Amino acid sequence: MAEVISGRIIVDDGEVVGRVHVGDDGRIAAIEPDGLAPVDALVLPGFIDVHVHGWGGHDAMGGSEALSGMARALAARGVTSFLPTSVTASFEKLTVFADSVREWMPGAPADGAEPLGFNMEGPFLAEQKKGAHPADLLRHPEDLDDERLATFIEGLRVITIAPELRGAPALIRQLAARGVRVSLGHSAATVPESRAGYAAGAVSTTHLFNAMSGVIHRHPGLALAALLDDDVWVELIADTLQVDPDLWPLIWGLKPTDRVLLVSDAIALAGSGRTRGMLGELEVRVDGDMATLVEGGNLAGSVTALDLELRNVVRAGVPLPEAVQAAAANPAALLGLDDRGRLAVGLRADVVVLDADSFVVRGVMRAGEWIVPAQDR
Repeated sequence: MAEVISGRIIVDDGEVVGRVHVGDDGRIAAIEPDGLAPVDALVLPGFIDVHVHGWGGHDAMGGSEALSGMARALAARGVTSFLPTSVTASFEKLTVFADSVREWMPGAPADGAEPLGFNMEGPFLAEQKKGAHPADLLRHPEDLDDERLATFIEGLRVITIAPELRGAPALIRQLAARGVRVSLGHSAATVPESRAGYAAGAVSTTHLFNAMSGVIHRHPGLALAALLDDDVWVELIADTLQVDPDLWPLIWGLKPTDRVLLVSDAIALAGSGRTRGMLGELEVRVDGDMATLVEGGNLAGSVTALDLELRNVVRAGVPLPEAVQAAAANPAALLGLDDRGRLAVGLRADVVVLDADSFVVRGVMRAGEWIVPAQDR
């Protein structure tokens, strides 16, 4: 049945107060201005989270039931598409993860965020920048033979690699040639090593500033290389803890607006109400809005979803259309998707309606069907 969604509609060139008409085919049929439409609702494209380890007590590496729970829990936060993301594990466990996502995807719940494949964060990470990844399970890219690679490649959309590791440029070239988006991260690379990684085919940067060589005036590294390369994407975890908000204007000032990605990097404890749990092989505690390893105290992902990250960056001064672009259109572009991520005639009606003041989710539509019932639309 056709639907009409009213409010402040964020489109490519700004904002329209009016109505989005959704056709019976699940696509946007028209966007029309209407000065009488309510202005207390934001009508946005559905968010796309390309880096998320879990939500609502459900772990991306926990099998089909956990993946379904995760998809539904993310939908409640405005996410309409996502990449279940692994943490560093043995090759055997990563193969099980890949198989489980591939087997689950055809029957993934229609009332949850849609899986687009999967993301692997690890094991090709630098030990000195391992963050919340177990050192004993880290590997060099040269350790991955063709037979093992074949077990991962189907459905692999994004992978993090530290470019200074042995065999990294060759693996980056091989993966890029097969359509995988390689993201540089968990790295102590110098600027030349970082640029060599991008030149080999890497196109993105995993949680900018976190677990990487930075912008130190005598020893700059990956963060600087990423900021100065207009062609590569950078992920930002905008929970206010992972990267100080005083740095956010630097990111938006240096990067083209179509190259910033909001990601949650959320873990299974997020949205669960629990304060202790596991992230892969490591125990994590949650204190307020911060997740850390029980042993060592390193930050361990986040417990913040994209709806709140969007609110955070807007309140920090990022124009709303640019913030929305970072949560929807830019992740779609990273993955080569042209049917979603924006509100425009002919695109899929993946829509999230937020309260204009609080940014609380009022309703979520996926391909023309309400998966979170809309309020006051």
